Amino acid sequence: FFFSSRRRHTRYGTVTGVQTCALPIFTVRDLNVYYGESHILRNVDLSIAPGQMVCLIGLNGVGKTTLLKTIIGLLNQRSGSIRLSGEEISARPPHQRARSGIGYVPQGREIIPQLTVRENLLLGLEAQPGGLSRQRHIDPLVFELFPVLEKFLNRRGGDLSGGQQQQLAIARALLGKPRLLLLDEPTEGIQPNVVLDIQRAVARIIRDSGIGVLLVEHHASFVRQADWYYAMQKGGVVASGPTSDLSQAAIQRFLSV
Repeated sequence: FFFSSRRRHTRYGTVTGVQTCALPIFTVRDLNVYYGESHILRNVDLSIAPGQMVCLIGLNGVGKTTLLKTIIGLLNQRSGSIRLSGEEISARPPHQRARSGIGYVPQGREIIPQLTVRENLLLGLEAQPGGLSRQRHIDPLVFELFPVLEKFLNRRGGDLSGGQQQQLAIARALLGKPRLLLLDEPTEGIQPNVVLDIQRAVARIIRDSGIGVLLVEHHASFVRQADWYYAMQKGGVVASGPTSDLSQAAIQRFLSV
């Protein structure tokens, strides 16, 4: 499952006292995306190393969600490259990208309200090889991350609170055993205590698994948990660097709603 490694990784490799360059698990190069004739993403470059959290910041409408939807295959690119573990995945449909190792938690969560928590979780297993025809076991480690889900396994997803639905959406994505996890505004509209639970869960996932995380987020406290940031304006990346270097002026420039 996703708690297989106990080593902490960064953009520069495993933390052993010496920084060594790690090959990225995921790269985007010169990505251009259009809606009709409107140029939405402009020559976007980014990379994510194993065990690294990268945060994508920028004001509303600059293309962050468009980038995530393009990565997962819900939108088509006009040009550019998307690679996972060195393999070009641009031509693959969304279900194949999921089974290649990309987990996606969309803005708004998109859990199925009429299904129970258990049934929603089982849908996450479709991203594993063979899908539900071969996989029916819900790994109990998701309940360590989000104990409320085990308590409410037989409750309909639509009867959960917003924060509980977000925890369900993240757990569902993790059950696909992703190598890269995309999180689009995971703390939006959620009560502060659940925001902290989600932040701690994501930190543990990265610490214990070595997967990469691409986070779109407006909460500065969550952004600063990331190792690296990319800032977007008008569909392009205009700044990047360690989140420890983010100034208050940059926070106001890129995170104010």
